[in-house]
Amino acid sequence: MSGSREIRNKIRSVKNTQKITRAMEMVAASKMRKAQDRMKKARPYGEKIRNVAAHMSKANTEYRHPFLIERDTVKRVGIIVVTSDKGLCGGLNTNVLRRALAEMKQWQSEGEELEVCCIGNKGLGFMSRLKANVISQVVSLGDTPDMERLIGAVKVVLDGYTEDRFDRVYIFYNRFVNTMKQEPVMEKLLPLSDEKMQSEAESSSKVTWDYIYEPEAKPVIDDIMVRYVEALIYQAVTENMASEQSARMVAMKAASDNAGNVIDELTLVYNKSRQAAITKELSEIVGGAAAV
Repeated sequence: MSGSREIRNKIRSVKNTQKITRAMEMVAASKMRKAQDRMKKARPYGEKIRNVAAHMSKANTEYRHPFLIERDTVKRVGIIVVTSDKGLCGGLNTNVLRRALAEMKQWQSEGEELEVCCIGNKGLGFMSRLKANVISQVVSLGDTPDMERLIGAVKVVLDGYTEDRFDRVYIFYNRFVNTMKQEPVMEKLLPLSDEKMQSEAESSSKVTWDYIYEPEAKPVIDDIMVRYVEALIYQAVTENMASEQSARMVAMKAASDNAGNVIDELTLVYNKSRQAAITKELSEIVGGAAAV
């Protein structure tokens, strides 16, 4: 019965693993609802500051913020990669990193230099293995993104664009579509597209806005544009966190279901092995009685 004992141990081990995956599924489901609520609550602020930034860029024609100025040539690109700090969330991080890697190879083939800002431990580890030029990083954000934690790493990238170290800045993250679907996306963060700002201004209102600035227009516009870009990055991080918890819940549910299938198969093998052992013992008893 040594084979039966080994099968019992395997069944017990798989059942213990199934308990862990079910617990992780329930925790991820709870965190997913909170992450989705957080993401939805961040959207009104993001929409409002986008509208204000669009109106200000359209109203003031004397001063053009550096974030709105297109560069003639692209020699250096800044990249912000948003990933999770933990694994066990299916192919979520793999998909966005694969998308980033494909774009990086294309930019490098065109002779452009790359500098990377990593938000999340998985992206940092991947870029370190690639030996990419990581200029800033932030990890261990927890379940609640904090702008005070993000602002240091983000400021390095924004200052780099203002100081002409970068000609373009892109951000990679997972956009939350629904519980079952999260898509990796790449968005151009800087320079801000004139068409996008124009559409934001026209969609919010057809009225031409004008502002009175105190003390003057330049510092107010500078601050609003920085807040606008920070809002875009914060929204990307909240989207990625909601995607992470959704992907982890789905992955843990699939693991629990697979564990159940393995337990059923092992139980069937165990019963067959046990029945074969009993049949063998009965045959030996009957054969011995017949010989006597």
